[in-house]
Amino acid sequence: MKCLTINADDFGFTHDVNAGIVHAHLHGVLTSTTLMANGDAFEDAVGLARQHPTLDIGCHLVLVQGASVLTGKPFPETPRDLLVALLRPRLDVYSELRAQIEKITGAGIKPTHLDSHKHTHLLPNVFRAVVRLAHEFEIPFVRLPLDASMPFTGLPCAAAARFYRGVAKRFHVKMTDHFLGFRLTGSLTEQSFAAALSKLPEGTTEFMCHPGFLGPELQRAATRLKESRERELEALTSPLIRQLLDAKAIRLGPFGTDLE
Repeated sequence: MKCLTINADDFGFTHDVNAGIVHAHLHGVLTSTTLMANGDAFEDAVGLARQHPTLDIGCHLVLVQGASVLTGKPFPETPRDLLVALLRPRLDVYSELRAQIEKITGAGIKPTHLDSHKHTHLLPNVFRAVVRLAHEFEIPFVRLPLDASMPFTGLPCAAAARFYRGVAKRFHVKMTDHFLGFRLTGSLTEQSFAAALSKLPEGTTEFMCHPGFLGPELQRAATRLKESRERELEALTSPLIRQLLDAKAIRLGPFGTDLE
């Protein structure tokens, strides 16, 4: 049996991204999203989460771009800059991510899952902090950092997955069996989405996406994902995608949807 959770990153980034995420949930196949504690539209996202309790909410933990919740200082601009900051070290990862989770839970949201902006929890020391915090806050799921559909990554992914799963298991934290969507960031369309779903593996899968409306805030935002967010929104609300899920007997649901 196949169970699928479709998660939108960047809830709280801008008002138009927030609106697109909610639209994809209400009128499409989106089940979940992750909220940025340092997002410019954080309060708007919190309000939308309260209005739409069927939207599964997690934390989108940020260590690059924007400002620290803990200190107010700017984060490194790129993952490479983050590596330099971690080597020196100039960033208390655990304390920063803890402050972000506390801001989200303090707003009345009980997160079900954790992931990271720009996929920084792929770094082992960041991953350890993330699963430790998941355990401490009783957050059941952390995103598996590896997209096995990436070219030439089959064997490396299998080996690395054992490491990540071993660390998560020590902290009694769960991950889905599979993670997809990273490879399609910026290029997800109805066609590429349908192709990925047609090859969905058995078990539980998280599919990452970045939908949104291309409004004035997003136009001004410092991100390469602009027009692509509207294409993703179209894919997520396509009747053909819903029909494909039904035809393939893929069970759609939030994190924790099981195979029974």
